[in-house]
Amino acid sequence: QVQLVESGGGLVQAGGSLRLSCVASGSIFSINAMAWYRQAPGKQRELVAVVTAGGSTNYADSVKGRFTISRDNAKNTVYLQMNSLKPEDTAVYYCNDVYGYSGNYHHSSSWGQGTQVTVSS
Repeated sequence: QVQLVESGGGLVQAGGSLRLSCVASGSIFSINAMAWYRQAPGKQRELVAVVTAGGSTNYADSVKGRFTISRDNAKNTVYLQMNSLKPEDTAVYYCNDVYGYSGNYHHSSSWGQGTQVTVSS
């Protein structure tokens, strides 16, 4: 398993931007697909974005065109650049290594503590 530490969340006004970071332990980081999830109060955790080992990306429809996922294998870090934030993006954001394919990804590791993102209207 990979150990994960997320950071970069905060309070931002609607239309603003944030950049989340997730540092993963383990030498296998470079061969794993990585993903960002989020969980809003009272809702199930949902997959937001995936970046494969080769750099291909997938996004939830709700964030397409606004969020960008990227990775730096040398730093064992995955990022989520979030622009044009909306109040409905408010959630705790988590990263994880994943396996599967588009539309059918599953997380592999235990969840970290996440990072809170709050978007005010």
